Amino acid sequence: MTHARPSLEADYRTLSPVAQAVIDKAMDKADNALTTSDYTDAMEYVAIAAGIALPASNDLAICSCRNDAGGCGCSVIFDTALPGAVVTAVNDPDCNLSQLQCPTCGHDHPRPITD
Repeated sequence: MTHARPSLEADYRTLSPVAQAVIDKAMDKADNALTTSDYTDAMEYVAIAAGIALPASNDLAICSCRNDAGGCGCSVIFDTALPGAVVTAVNDPDCNLSQLQCPTCGHDHPRPITD
């Protein structure tokens, strides 16, 4: 018997309010983590709450189109190491997470940071 492999993506909007709250809290913890271990632990919580596998990069993001002005509303949770992801805002000082568009949005309507 073969087991189904967990997906590597999830749509934040379709998750339960409890799962969304866990993800929001875990993303905040990852953003403020002081150690690699704390960061990875937080990303594991994101993956578990989203029902997806934690990628080899140990790094997940929610597409920045979810909240960005001019964004399409995409709220996919994805592996930040995927080719085609677009950085829309670098991390703030003392924070770990940058804002990223998923590869689909990065291809269809990229909004890269400008210097």
